[in-house]
Amino acid sequence: MTDTQITPDPVGTQLFATMPFAAELGIEVLDCGPELVRSRLQWRENLCTLGGSMHGGALMSLADATAAVCAFLNLPAGKQGTTTVESKTNFVRALRSGHATATATPLHPGRSFIVVETEIRDDAGKLVAKVTQTQAVL
Repeated sequence: MTDTQITPDPVGTQLFATMPFAAELGIEVLDCGPELVRSRLQWRENLCTLGGSMHGGALMSLADATAAVCAFLNLPAGKQGTTTVESKTNFVRALRSGHATATATPLHPGRSFIVVETEIRDDAGKLVAKVTQTQAVL
């Protein structure tokens, strides 16, 4: 992926707007639907740790917000929201430029818990992190 112009997804933009921290980070919505939610975060110096690598907390925040929207879109009928109860991240490589792009897919859209898997990749498509997250249905 390059620095091409992105047309924001209106539904996804509304859902991400409910999370002020995601807006503060500058997360952009790319695709948004029950089977796949995709967003990205641009590398910035103020989001880095030593050596110019994007901070793990910034990457985890990207994954958490993306997975939360995916879980919300998979809510059982009559339910109103979710909250993260568990998140496990494996960092595979550093991201030192470009964008971190998160792709979240539902693994288990259950009645009490929704499990979502999120991959974060760099602009070359290389895996940066893999996240498995459990959201409690509220």
